[in-house]
Amino acid sequence: MHNKAYVILLFTTLFWGGNAVAGKLAVGHVSPFALTFLRWIVALAILLPLAWKPLGRDWPQIRSNLPLLVMLGTLGFTCFNATFYSALTFTSAVNVSIEQAAIPMVIIVLNFCLFRVRATRLQLVGFALSLVGISLTASHSDLSRLAELDINIGDLLMLLAVLFYGIYTVCLRFKPDIHWLSMITVLATSALLSSIPFLTWEYAAGSLILPDLRGWMIVLYTAAMPSVLAQVFYIRGNELIGGNRAGLFVNLVPIFGTLLSILILGEDFYPYHAFAIALVFCGIGLAEYSGRKAMGAPPRVRAPVDGS
Repeated sequence: MHNKAYVILLFTTLFWGGNAVAGKLAVGHVSPFALTFLRWIVALAILLPLAWKPLGRDWPQIRSNLPLLVMLGTLGFTCFNATFYSALTFTSAVNVSIEQAAIPMVIIVLNFCLFRVRATRLQLVGFALSLVGISLTASHSDLSRLAELDINIGDLLMLLAVLFYGIYTVCLRFKPDIHWLSMITVLATSALLSSIPFLTWEYAAGSLILPDLRGWMIVLYTAAMPSVLAQVFYIRGNELIGGNRAGLFVNLVPIFGTLLSILILGEDFYPYHAFAIALVFCGIGLAEYSGRKAMGAPPRVRAPVDGS
């Protein structure tokens, strides 16, 4: 069970790392709210043909939990992505990388405040190690650069996005027990509908940019990977190991974003990148060991022969 969670959460953060690169590439090719709206149209085009039967079976539970599901889709899908893409038009990737690393701590704080779920000392140490690794990556191994970062509207938007996703994550504990296709389809539909006011405001403000060829490629990527697969994987990872432990994997997003920037944008790879990645993985491993020990699970779990 744990090994499966690790694999799907690694892919989740890989896809989200790609989302950060896509968001930066989208500037000037598709506006933030247009991208948010279009990605959910494409995502639903992928999901709906597959989800009709599960939706029919799960409709009684969906109907009774519809306000909760609409809230989850609005916060985790629309509000997070709209503010995330908007932040990238105002602030640097360095700032966004650092600020996105606050998501796990927000999850831990919200879980404690709302549900009295305590983080262990090792989990907090693991978070700190991961944060150091991300800071090294974002500051290009010169931590003194962090004191020189300017706070602007983009930084404030990113901090708001962090809060949105933290609330979304801790509220996943209340989701109904329905098929994953039903879950993601309802959330995507909620995201599409709740993104319309943002799109309308963007059009009225005269800042709407319809996608060109690169914009459409970005729309297709964000729809298939971050919107569908990553969200499904993240929900499943929360089910398997809980919000505090799954949330710590978010610290890998800036690391994967850096690696993908190197591969896609041709940026250089430096020794501090390798050191930062090692710190992040050590932090996650330490926190995960602590979480499993606190639950009474053995430190190591062998994967079943069938891989499930």
